[in-house]
Amino acid sequence: MENWDRIIDKMDRLLDKAEGILYDVSPAPAIDSGIFENYIAFRWVKRKNTGTIVPVEHPHLFDLDNLVGVDMARDELIRNTSQFVEGYPANNVLLWGERGTGKSSCVKGLLRIFAPLRMRLIEVQKNDLLSLTEIVRSLRGIPFRFVLFCDDLSFDEGEISYRELKAVLEGGIEQRPENVLLYATSNRRHLMPELMDDNLGREIHPEEAVSEKLSLADRFGLNLSFYPFSQDTYLAVVEHYAERMRLPINKETLRADALRWALSKGQRSGRTARQFIDDLAGRLKVREHSDGKEHC
Repeated sequence: MENWDRIIDKMDRLLDKAEGILYDVSPAPAIDSGIFENYIAFRWVKRKNTGTIVPVEHPHLFDLDNLVGVDMARDELIRNTSQFVEGYPANNVLLWGERGTGKSSCVKGLLRIFAPLRMRLIEVQKNDLLSLTEIVRSLRGIPFRFVLFCDDLSFDEGEISYRELKAVLEGGIEQRPENVLLYATSNRRHLMPELMDDNLGREIHPEEAVSEKLSLADRFGLNLSFYPFSQDTYLAVVEHYAERMRLPINKETLRADALRWALSKGQRSGRTARQFIDDLAGRLKVREHSDGKEHC
C-alpha cells in the first residue's frame, strides 16, 4: 500500500504540472503601435506560452530592379501589394517554384517601395504557425498595412499546423482584419507532400485526401510561379550584376566563368549568379591589391 501511495502521489504531481502547461496560456501582450513608426520590419518571437513582435534593426532592403527573368511574377506581386496598401481588396500570395529564383527577394524588396506608405513586414516561422490567429488578432485596428511573411513554407505528412494556416487564410469563424495579408514562399506548388499512396487507394475515397491537400494552396488568391532559369536568363542575371558592380572583366570571360560556376553548383538561378558575382568581385579585388603591392 505504501508503494501505491507514493505512485499516486507522483501521478498527482505530474497531473498538476500538466494542467499548468495546458491552461497557463497567456494572451500576447498588447502591441504599442508606436513601434511601427520607428521600424519597418519585424519577426514574431515565441516566448514561453505566448509570443511578441520584435523589430528587425537592419532589414534586408533588396532592390527589385536587381531581379532579372522573373518580371511577370515580380510585377504581379507589386500590383497586388499596391492595391493592399491603398486600401483596396487584395489577395494572400503564394510564391512557389525553383529554389534560388528570387521568391524571398521579391517579398523583402517590397519594403523599399511600400514602407514609406505605411506597409510593415512581419516574418513568421513555420514553427509559429499555430500562433497565426493570435498574431492577426493583435494587429487588428492598427493604422498600418501588415504583410505576414512565411519563407520556405511546406508541410510534411502528419503535420497539423497547416490547418491553422487554412483557417487564417479563409474559412475561420473570425473575420480576417482588412489590414493584414499573408505572403508565403515554397518550393512546393501545393505545400503538402503528394504520395503515391494517395493514388493507390488506401482510403475508400482517395480523391478526398488529395483534395484536402490541394485546398491549402487554393486558399492563396494569387499564386506566382518561379521557373528554372534557362542559360540565357542565367547569363543575363550575371551580366546585370557585373554591370551594376562595374567589374573589370570582358563579356566572353565573364560568361565562360559563369557557366563553369553554374556547372559546379549543378544549378542555374539568380542565387547562383549572385554567388558567382560575389566570388568574382572578391577575386578581382585580391588581384588588384596584389598588383598594387608589386608596383610599390
